[in-house]
Amino acid sequence: MIRRLDDAVLADVDRRLSAADAQLANRYPGDDGRRQPIHTVYIPGNRYTATMPADWGSAALTTAKDAGGLDAVASLVGASTGIDCEPDTLATLVENKLTTEPIEDLRIDFEDGYGTFDDATEDADVAQAIAALRTALDAGTATPFVGTRFKCFEAGTRARGLRTLDMFVSGLVASGGLPDGLTLTLPKVTSVDQVEAMVAVASALEAANGLPAGRIRFEVQVETPQAILGADGRAPVAQFIHAGQGRVSSLHYGTYDYSASLGIAADYQSMEHPAADHAKNVMQLAVAGTGVHMSDGSTNILPVGDPDNVAMAWKLHARLVRRHLERGIYQGWDMHPAQLVTRYLATYAFYRGAFAPAANRLRNYVHRLDSTVMDEPATARALANVIHRGRVCGALTGDEIETATDLSMSTVRDIALGRTTRSTQ
Repeated sequence: MIRRLDDAVLADVDRRLSAADAQLANRYPGDDGRRQPIHTVYIPGNRYTATMPADWGSAALTTAKDAGGLDAVASLVGASTGIDCEPDTLATLVENKLTTEPIEDLRIDFEDGYGTFDDATEDADVAQAIAALRTALDAGTATPFVGTRFKCFEAGTRARGLRTLDMFVSGLVASGGLPDGLTLTLPKVTSVDQVEAMVAVASALEAANGLPAGRIRFEVQVETPQAILGADGRAPVAQFIHAGQGRVSSLHYGTYDYSASLGIAADYQSMEHPAADHAKNVMQLAVAGTGVHMSDGSTNILPVGDPDNVAMAWKLHARLVRRHLERGIYQGWDMHPAQLVTRYLATYAFYRGAFAPAANRLRNYVHRLDSTVMDEPATARALANVIHRGRVCGALTGDEIETATDLSMSTVRDIALGRTTRSTQ
């Protein structure tokens, strides 16, 4: 072996790149392993009750029963999306989900879904929502992730938004503490300055309530063109994450505000409009490697009314859910109890359909078995990630995963998070 570069060259390269190395590690730390819900449900703040998640689950099951049962809806969804549905298996899994954990992420909404009221009315509604949420938390029936969306930081709504946010956080602390899955939503963000202001507010709330620094995180709702393209030609949404100083937990796409702000006619406002795809592509690039999650938006075509409309809306919703999953966006919004039916059927079908080939390739890769596919470490992480996500949401069982991969669940999770790539078993 002939080498003509001495160690001084490496030392010089290390010196030149040390700042970039530190910046990369700080700005792009990767997945931290926290759970990402598969959906978010918004409920107006004056309509939230402690039993609301269970009520939505029951309503979803009733709607499915009226349509012939979950297996019949699974077959309908499969036919409309090209999914091999396993109707009986999916029906069993989804019925269990709708019975035990019908909503994964719940936002008590004091923004668009709530409306505008005088201060006394909104104050009373916030207090009622806190009391109801505390009842659910104490009973162990609250959703895994729960929080509030307050009015945005634009001048006209800023004071009311901060008032509601303060009441909600401080009220929860005073009534027994913040839930582990607390999620706060900052809507209609138009500038990096607003994210920086939210960081300051979060810090002030922690100090005022005796909370540890960094306890309060928030998600940013991307629903304005100014978030995607700034006046200087840059993408502010990417700056939001880093301006958040580790507090930004997720970016959520807002289908209808964003579409309307671009002048798109109401009939054509959709999660699959080219303008929506452009915004989400930019968001997806912005979150890559940061550990920040991302969510698609919603469809306002609801499965209600006559059976034909219900079937049409279910087919649309299932297709849109499948679409964002195929594009690597693992969360969306739901707006009605009946949408939970196709949220879980389409999501579970996606993970179950991906499972067998992913498990086979992961097993071959980790155990160094002969295979027709030559996978690399990054692909192994992607294979493990889809299996791990399927397990977390309930689409897959631990036993079937361990049998198919010949790996422990902890090993699959470690591979998904990039902590290991080869088996020591």
